[in-house]
Amino acid sequence: MKLLFPNGEHDAVEIGGGDVLVGAGAECAVMLAAPGIGPQHCKLFARDGQTFVQPFGNAVTVLNGKQIAAETPIKPGDLLLFARVGARVVAVEKTPAATVPRRPLPSGDEDGRTRVRMALPKFVMRGVSGPTFGKTFGVVGTLILGRSAECDISIPSDEISRHHAKLQVVPDGVMVEDMGSANGTFVNNQRVHGTVLMKHGDELRLDTVRFLLMSPAAETAAAAQRSAEPVAAVAPAKSGKGLWIVVALIVLAAIAAVALHHLGKI
Repeated sequence: MKLLFPNGEHDAVEIGGGDVLVGAGAECAVMLAAPGIGPQHCKLFARDGQTFVQPFGNAVTVLNGKQIAAETPIKPGDLLLFARVGARVVAVEKTPAATVPRRPLPSGDEDGRTRVRMALPKFVMRGVSGPTFGKTFGVVGTLILGRSAECDISIPSDEISRHHAKLQVVPDGVMVEDMGSANGTFVNNQRVHGTVLMKHGDELRLDTVRFLLMSPAAETAAAAQRSAEPVAAVAPAKSGKGLWIVVALIVLAAIAAVALHHLGKI
């Protein structure tokens, strides 16, 4: 069988020749860098002609919409979710190849381990004040912001509640929901009651900690449009001093012509 990642978070992975460790740790054969992925998230393995998935610890692993806590058989057509990273199980022809294809070691620090291909998120938040100043956070799926270290975006500030606000990506923006925080959640300086839709360029404020919501695609399109706009030709400015010199020469020429006429020279 083969594991496919429809959203491009990882290359396809074959299962069947041995244990396949999935997680964020460097020792994992399938490395996933995404919120909620544990250092050793789960294991995929085959036994007696059947393939299984086994979660580790409290790692969230969902099979066909149901969270699992022990080793569970999987089959072609199943849908797996590692935290927020989705994968589909498909059937492939049996081959004697290794479980996870290994590329030849070219040089340098490459060790042949399968690397995650990071997909550009639809939205990012840029910290513009407080402890998150200068930091950028990808906004994918649903994220919890707060002071707790368990939050997807942890903000170490006493003015921030442990679970302060929730963000959820929707087709036309990011939905913001205050989670009963003590000091409030604000979008463009308007306090959030219930939920509020944020779009590219809007400001999110949790007490005094501020973020800007940006869309990389919108920024790229705007930059392309600016570069495509024709630059108007700017005519060189005429010097005021030069203009007065020309006028003075014309006046002197006129006076000289009148004087010569009176003298009978012309």
